[in-house]
Amino acid sequence: MYLEIVSPEATLFSGEVTSVTVPGINGEFQMLHNHAPIVSLLQEGKVKVEGNIAIDEDYASKFTKDQSGNTVLEISSGTVELKDNKVIVLAD
Repeated sequence: MYLEIVSPEATLFSGEVTSVTVPGINGEFQMLHNHAPIVSLLQEGKVKVEGNIAIDEDYASKFTKDQSGNTVLEISSGTVELKDNKVIVLAD
């Protein structure tokens, strides 16, 4: 599945991933390949990306790794849209 993470300043990441977990307003949820279309508001929390991904070095300082090896981005709020195996996270 294809993921784009966009902040007000720039596109922080775009590329193929295995899964994405986001902090929805009703709780954390995960999206995998062929997930049903969804649009959701996001609350403060962590966007967790699973997959062998390369982060542009200009934005690498915004991301960390968790104990499972997932790439993590802390956000304060945002929205997520998934359609046709393309996930767009608009994050603050």
